[in-house]
Amino acid sequence: MKLIRTLLTTAALGLALAGTAPTQAQPAGGAPVKVGTIFPLSGGAGPQGQHVTQAIQAMAAVINESGGVMGRKIEIVSRDDESTPAVGISRATELASAGVSVVIEGWNSPVTLAMQPVLARAGILDITAISKADPILSGEGNPLAVRLNSSNSQDGAVIANYIANVAKAKRVAFLTENDAYGNGAQASIEAELKKLNHAYEKVAEEKFPFAQADFRVAMTNVRAANPDLTVAINANEGLGMPAIIRQARQSRLPGALVAAVGTVAPSVIEVAGDAANGLIGADIYFPAVEPFASNPANQRFVAKTQEMFKYTPDKFMALGATALQVWAMAANELKTLEREAIAKRIRGGSFKGTVMGDVTFEPNGQLSSQHYLFTVQGGKMVVQK
Repeated sequence: MKLIRTLLTTAALGLALAGTAPTQAQPAGGAPVKVGTIFPLSGGAGPQGQHVTQAIQAMAAVINESGGVMGRKIEIVSRDDESTPAVGISRATELASAGVSVVIEGWNSPVTLAMQPVLARAGILDITAISKADPILSGEGNPLAVRLNSSNSQDGAVIANYIANVAKAKRVAFLTENDAYGNGAQASIEAELKKLNHAYEKVAEEKFPFAQADFRVAMTNVRAANPDLTVAINANEGLGMPAIIRQARQSRLPGALVAAVGTVAPSVIEVAGDAANGLIGADIYFPAVEPFASNPANQRFVAKTQEMFKYTPDKFMALGATALQVWAMAANELKTLEREAIAKRIRGGSFKGTVMGDVTFEPNGQLSSQHYLFTVQGGKMVVQK
């Protein structure tokens, strides 16, 4: 019943978010600047997509209080991609017709990859907040791509280092989402293990679709392989990842359970309950841990999110907010909304005073990130010093 109530609540919230956010009266400077967002607002990833959308709304409020973009208020126009590439294409087309100046998108890599060429052909700047697949920055779908979340290759190095130099695991198993994100993440981890010259045996490999929530057969197979460590790669944080954590505990999976970077938010731990204790992961943002806790821009963002939505933002929310913040900084600096000019300012550029601190983007549009290992203790993420 609890799951049914959660899904019903998710659907209701998704409908509420899938429209235009309320805005304040517009200044004499002109009509509002429309910013589009495309995230899952329903289904398994709906709660997380809703949170990212709300974080972008909170950042829009912060920016509007400081004068907006070139003296104009920001208006958020949100859409639900339903975690489905075909739906994402339709929503991208809708926003192109709605006259948005930029689209901030991306929870599922296959959806992002499907939307990129649509937005590029429409001449709309496309900023990916979350989706991790390396081809997103290849230039094939979007020659002016920008991404805030860490890439599979960056993440793979962190997890590989933990496996080889911290856990010193020799028998490794993988539970991997069978799509561009999951397969890319696993390939990156294995490539980095090879670079480290770490001798290990891949004793089990179980693949599954994004929507899967029953992993009992996979857990039985992994348990029979007796791994020292199992890597779980699942971007379905509303359903799949909590299910993996619970079912790993129920099946008495041997060895450590390590979550792929960025797949565990406080909401995942809340749903997984006590089964999450002992889980190992890594991430790039924690609102109450230095260097973020004393960052004035982060403090203002956290306070505004708490004021508007009554909870503390997680990493995904911070990435969505920073995407809007960086775009607004570039637009105000250049005094233009022109796609190519803003993209070129961001790609290879640096920005001071963002939610994530002073940040730099690589020439291909990837935000440079620092990772922090954590364990889950008492239902909380505890960053390892």
